Amino acid sequence: MAADDGQDRNGLLLARIAEALERLAPPPLDTALPQGDAFVWEPAQGGLVAVPHVAHVDLDLLKGIAPQRETLLANTRRFAQGLPANNALLWGARGMGKSSLVKAVHEEINRDRADHLVLIEIHREDIDTLPQLLRILRGSPRRVVLYCDDLSFDKDDTSYKSLKAALEGGIEGRPANTIFYATSNRRHLMPRDLVDNERGTAINPGEAVEEKVSLSDRFGLWLGFHHCGQDEYLAMIDGYVAHYKLKIAPDEVRKRALAWAMGRGGRSGRVAWQFIQDLAGELGQSLD
Repeated sequence: MAADDGQDRNGLLLARIAEALERLAPPPLDTALPQGDAFVWEPAQGGLVAVPHVAHVDLDLLKGIAPQRETLLANTRRFAQGLPANNALLWGARGMGKSSLVKAVHEEINRDRADHLVLIEIHREDIDTLPQLLRILRGSPRRVVLYCDDLSFDKDDTSYKSLKAALEGGIEGRPANTIFYATSNRRHLMPRDLVDNERGTAINPGEAVEEKVSLSDRFGLWLGFHHCGQDEYLAMIDGYVAHYKLKIAPDEVRKRALAWAMGRGGRSGRVAWQFIQDLAGELGQSLD
């Protein structure tokens, strides 16, 4: 009897351990693209998490970046129509509307389409799971824009190799129904001092640099974003004021907008939007 009791206790203990391990383990990944127009890729949470409403601004409100806006819109429209299109890297100055442009273009494309384009955001730290996501998307008939905001890689980070393979170099290749858009402050996605250091210290500096910067070559479309001048900054302000019908005299709003930019130490689309939020709050008007 004592031996049987010991076996029962061991069995219960093993069952509790197994249950605890199941609770700690991540949920199984979904193997199909769910219904919806926007998702965040969360492999630790089971896969694709739906986003009911994408936070975006109207495309027409993105001032000072007209060439970039028209180029990305045309590329995305071709892709949505099933035509050839390029992966796109939006790089350059902070706060100039890189991520806003991707979301605004997605919204604009879907405005006139019955079969909506899907937008999936993948976080920088989950880039090494991109092959898993591509296997899920490969079997879907829908067109998908994969989007990574603020993409960059540091010295000891090797996950960029996964991205290189997923974009073009892997044996399976990128699924025809997917395209990859990324934003970054770095043109080659690597720190400038890292590139310079490789050139100065590597036994074969040319090959060392090529290995790291060749990732950006996987993006057929490079769109550069640069700091805006005063006229462009004020055009952004005027556009927001008109769109949200803020009740303030033009001369007054421009004077205050310039003072706001001076206090922030620079001009950008982000600075313009922050000024508009402050102004609307002061005027007691909503931006909904």
